[in-house]
Amino acid sequence: MRLVRKTVFALLILTLAAGSFGAGYVFRWRQTQTRLPLLEEAYQLLAEHGLKPLPAAPAMEYGMIRGMLQAYDDPYTTFLEPPQNELEGNRLEGRYGGIGADLEQGSDGFWRLFPFPDGPARKAGVLEGDRLLAVDDLQLTPETPADTVQAALRGPVGEKARLEIGRPPEFAPFEVIVEFAEYPLPSVTWRLATDEPRLGIAKVNLIAASTAEEILHAMQDLTQRGAVFYILDLRDNPGGLLDAGVNIARLFLKEGIVMEQQYRGQEVRTYRVEKPGPLSEIPLAVLINHGSASAAEITAGALKAQHRAPLIGAPSYGKDSIQLVFTLQDGSSLHVTSARWWIPGLQPPIGEGGLQPDILISEEELQTGADPFMQAALSYFLNTP
Repeated sequence: MRLVRKTVFALLILTLAAGSFGAGYVFRWRQTQTRLPLLEEAYQLLAEHGLKPLPAAPAMEYGMIRGMLQAYDDPYTTFLEPPQNELEGNRLEGRYGGIGADLEQGSDGFWRLFPFPDGPARKAGVLEGDRLLAVDDLQLTPETPADTVQAALRGPVGEKARLEIGRPPEFAPFEVIVEFAEYPLPSVTWRLATDEPRLGIAKVNLIAASTAEEILHAMQDLTQRGAVFYILDLRDNPGGLLDAGVNIARLFLKEGIVMEQQYRGQEVRTYRVEKPGPLSEIPLAVLINHGSASAAEITAGALKAQHRAPLIGAPSYGKDSIQLVFTLQDGSSLHVTSARWWIPGLQPPIGEGGLQPDILISEEELQTGADPFMQAALSYFLNTP
């Protein structure tokens, strides 16, 4: 019996070790040479003397992995069980059950919808700039919190919401029924500002391989529609691919270093601007907040360091590390901090409190109703107080 327990435990530890370091490495395990003798001893004592039966193998392994990561003591080296890993993958893909539209509160206090192409709202007949007056029994006012409105516009896939819409210029109310659907959030959405049609806004939701190309297309389209100055909106952007964040910065820069990175035991790698970017001359401001992180901070930080565009908003998240993600054999995943990155000349460094805005939006301004980020950007471009 003892030999059976020891064999089972040896296989368990092998799974843990192989999963933790992942991707192509094969670990040879010898029962006669235990890698973690204290762990094996404690496991066997628990198995032999514990009043309760031991948890099933996956639960025991997951607990061991979490204990290992707690001792490792790095906040970004994490373990996700299979359901959590799947949800995280969906989040990074930008999938959710909703109506497929951006929401904005104008300077007049009214909420406006900007539907995504081919999304549920657009298919139901919602047009860009329509006023959202009510969702089911929720009547919207300038005092209705943004979180409340956004929550009302999300729900289980297949259920429906009744929207009361006012369409310019008369804004006579009418109803639209929209079915919640799992909709892939576009990497980039863009539009002209409702209150100032010369202001083009490119909202970057996620930084993927195609994002730089999408931004270029967005800015070109906005220019054709009459925009003369531009906002790159990186608020609540959790980041994505490092190389993509670098390529976005290159669109707007003429020369210089974007960032540097270093993996353990390797030389420093420098990412440079190889030629003037196609958007290096356009008037630009960048919006950030605490939800702007990782690759989004690379883009914003490089533009700030080279004085290319002012940052407007609140300090960013402050994540200057790179994680490699290893999917384990049961669909769980291990996210391992493997490198650091930095932007030469940027003070303070991103890891010390995040990017600091050039134009700070105060907490009091956030409570005013209308979007103070957009108002501050408009004041910057128009040179008004």
